[in-house]
Amino acid sequence: MNPDLSDLGTQRNLLVERDRPSLRGFCQPKECSAEGQNVHKPKDLFWVCPLSHLQATKMSGEMEKPLIGRRLVDSNSSLAEAPSEAPKVGILGSGDFARSLATRLVNSGFSVVVGSRNPKRTAGLFPSVAQVTFQGDAVSSPEVIFVAVFREHYSSLCSLSHQLAGKILVDVSNPTEQEHLQHRESNAEYLASLFPTCTVVKALNVISAWALQAGPRDGNRQVPICGDQPEAKHAVSEMVHAMGFMPVDMGSLASAREVEAIPLRLLPGWKVPTLLALGLFICFYAYNFIRDVLQPYVQESKNKFYKLPVSVVNTTLPCVAYVLLSLVYLPGVLASALQLRRGTKYRRFPDWLDHWLQHRKQIGLLSFFCAALHALYSFCLPLRRSQHYDLVNLAIKQVLANKSHLWVEEEVWRMEIYLSMGVLALGTLSLLAVTSLPSIANSLNWREFSFVQSTLGFVALVLSTLHTLTYGWTRAFEEKRYKFFLPPTFTLTLLVPCVVILAKGLFLLPCFSRRLARIRRGWERDGAVKFTLPTSPTLDEKTSCV
Repeated sequence: MNPDLSDLGTQRNLLVERDRPSLRGFCQPKECSAEGQNVHKPKDLFWVCPLSHLQATKMSGEMEKPLIGRRLVDSNSSLAEAPSEAPKVGILGSGDFARSLATRLVNSGFSVVVGSRNPKRTAGLFPSVAQVTFQGDAVSSPEVIFVAVFREHYSSLCSLSHQLAGKILVDVSNPTEQEHLQHRESNAEYLASLFPTCTVVKALNVISAWALQAGPRDGNRQVPICGDQPEAKHAVSEMVHAMGFMPVDMGSLASAREVEAIPLRLLPGWKVPTLLALGLFICFYAYNFIRDVLQPYVQESKNKFYKLPVSVVNTTLPCVAYVLLSLVYLPGVLASALQLRRGTKYRRFPDWLDHWLQHRKQIGLLSFFCAALHALYSFCLPLRRSQHYDLVNLAIKQVLANKSHLWVEEEVWRMEIYLSMGVLALGTLSLLAVTSLPSIANSLNWREFSFVQSTLGFVALVLSTLHTLTYGWTRAFEEKRYKFFLPPTFTLTLLVPCVVILAKGLFLLPCFSRRLARIRRGWERDGAVKFTLPTSPTLDEKTSCV
């Protein structure tokens, strides 16, 4: 670069063809001839984004910083305009997304021209270095134009079809759920049908205006891109990468409908686990209602309906959390048993088991959520007015019975162990939940992640089992605990976890653990996969030994 240039922005964005022959101008499409010389091609050929590797490396480190200073957004500031040599990009639209996109592009070293129906009214909303003009003037010079308008306004751009001929249109729009079901073609395909002389690329529709302002994060860093022209997709991908995001090639423009459906999804991986947790909660809540509220009302004429908001809910939540935690490790037990029975790992699991294995993370997080709510509800129990009345009544009964000292050693020890096991189980579940976060999981290697999620998860299940057993103690053998001939709730919750713990312990035996290890390393009982050596000497030379 020219050492006489003192402006930092100019030094970052000015590309001199003489000094950097490998970089090509943004609006100067070229290709390399057979003799290795650069030859100008007609306008319909596509160019390569000129950002250098040094600039892209520097920009990736700046993505964590605020986008731009406040004075850059203020249109009245005296900030110098972007250099004319900077890559020029056009934007059609002046909404929230267009303003955020313009700000991000300016910060990434691009010269931005915004086309608006009323440029005087919207000019103050954009960065001062961005040129805000009428739509016709905005599309005259840039080769890449972002279309940031809604689908119903595409037809208003048809008057610009002659000026847009041969340019790349980047569709960033998203349909509503109703529009997605109503139209068979995507917004990008509809835009391509209106402008057949243009190349349409779908990109940046999964990025919100806030993400453009705040910078990319782990959860929203990937940007799906699809289009029919590889050169156009490459150019847009380079721009997306320069803005700090990670482009993902989704194929042709026919994939745009699938890409546009991504922002419409509402927690698709959580639907089945949430329904499972809700179903368990309803079942256990109804069961506890029958035992703790309905039975005293019917047989003893006692009104216990005040327990519904807090007490019954607090009794139900640990049951749901405990069963959900056991359901996280039950599919692993079933998969191991299935592999032992088949004697191979090369046969697919049933679809229901495969989906179950894929939803274990969500089930575990819901288990932690219910356990955390149970802890909060337990802290609130002494604050209830009914609890105060029960304590007063107990004190009066003790005075009337002439009992000056009330102390049951067994109950004291039971409660101490019960609370200790509960705190340890909740703490272990908290560790599992934290390591499920992408930012934490990405910092762990596979062995560390497997140790936390598998070994510590099983420890959490064992601690929860001890917590439940110390709660029940000898109550399972007392006849008065069977109300309406129904067993206590904790005895029902112990069924699945105990099966999982016993099966896990069984698979730790050498006769099973060694066999499982061999199967998972590729061994097969029946030798279904056989390696046959070729008889031909020519094929023998081409075959590698395994």
